[in-house]
Amino acid sequence: MRPTSLLERAALGGVAGFLSTVPMTWFMQEGFKQLPRHEKYPLPPREITEKVARDSRLDENTTHAQRRTLSIAAHFGYGTLTGALYGLMRRKPRNEAVWGGGYGVLVWIASYLALLPAMKILRPATQHPARRNLLMIGAHVVWGMSLGVLCRTMAAKR
Repeated sequence: MRPTSLLERAALGGVAGFLSTVPMTWFMQEGFKQLPRHEKYPLPPREITEKVARDSRLDENTTHAQRRTLSIAAHFGYGTLTGALYGLMRRKPRNEAVWGGGYGVLVWIASYLALLPAMKILRPATQHPARRNLLMIGAHVVWGMSLGVLCRTMAAKR
C-alpha cells in the first residue's frame, strides 16, 4: 500500500533522502581522491561549513572536528529535506531510478547554480573547474537514483 497522506509521503522521502546521502558522500569522496593534486579542494559540504563558520565567527570557538561533524550533519539534513520534497512530488513513475537521477540533477542545479550563490555561501558552479562540477553532478545523480529506488522499495513494503 502506498503512503497516501502528504505527511507520510514526505516522511518516506525524507528517510530515503537521508539514507541515499551515504552512497552520494562515498561517490564524492572517492571522486575527489582521483583529482590531480593541483585541483584538490574541500568537498562542498565542508567548504560551506567552513565559510559559514568564518562568516559567523564560529571559527574561533569550534574545533576542526566539530566543523567536520557539522558539515556531515548539514549534508545529511539537506539530503533529508530534499528527499522529503521528492516524496511529496513522487507519483509512481515507471522507472524510479531514472526519475530520481533527474531529480538529483535538478537539486544540483538549484543548489550550485542558484541557492548557494544567491546566499553568498559558494561561488556559482560556472566559476568552478569542470571536473568538480562533473563530479558533483555525478554524485547528485547517484543520490537521486538511490532516492528513487529507496522510495519505491519502502513504499512497496508498506
